Amino acid sequence: MGSVRVLLAEDHVVVREGIRELIQREEGMEIVGEAGDGEEAVQLAERLKPDIILMDISMPKLNGIEATQRIKGLHPSISVLVLTAYDNEEFILALLEAGAAGYLLKNVRSRELINAIRAVYDGESVLHPVIANKVFSRLQLGKRKHSEQERGELLTDRELEVLRLGTQGLANKEIATGLFLGERTIQTHWRNIFNKLGVSSRTEAIMYCLRKGWISMNQEEE
Repeated sequence: MGSVRVLLAEDHVVVREGIRELIQREEGMEIVGEAGDGEEAVQLAERLKPDIILMDISMPKLNGIEATQRIKGLHPSISVLVLTAYDNEEFILALLEAGAAGYLLKNVRSRELINAIRAVYDGESVLHPVIANKVFSRLQLGKRKHSEQERGELLTDRELEVLRLGTQGLANKEIATGLFLGERTIQTHWRNIFNKLGVSSRTEAIMYCLRKGWISMNQEEE
């Protein structure tokens, strides 16, 4: 299994150097490129095809939201993990709408950042449960119902169960316990969901299905 290939998109050189040093020390990870602005991030994503882009919000030329939107539109398989100083709910929602897989604040500990990169690489969601609940609930307010037939043709009942438990911020091990299944089986379900929906992370899958009205934050509404 190869290294997790990471592209840094951060306009502050000192911050970028610190993150680069941290990641390069980690076994199984490598920095494949560095962007100092949003436009360069889009260009390098096209040329380097990284697994994950560590993206800041406030950057010259293109901000992180616009850059994420462009990158995900061109390369859905690339996962974007946001690392920023901003904890504004509007920013979080805009970035998740743009296709970001997770959202971290820059006061995060080094080990938490490394764990988050690995989690995103494995398709996990990297959002604090309280933030996730707020954002997903807000998204659900504007959801539009799509036909049961459309949902049933794309996703199985078991995949929908996994998605509903995913909205609660449960880890794969916890979902597996709740459904009396193995953890690897849950990982397989997530991969199948990603492939069917054309997304690369749990966060994107949940956003997609909430927007469609296929799942609800309140399971009693299902």
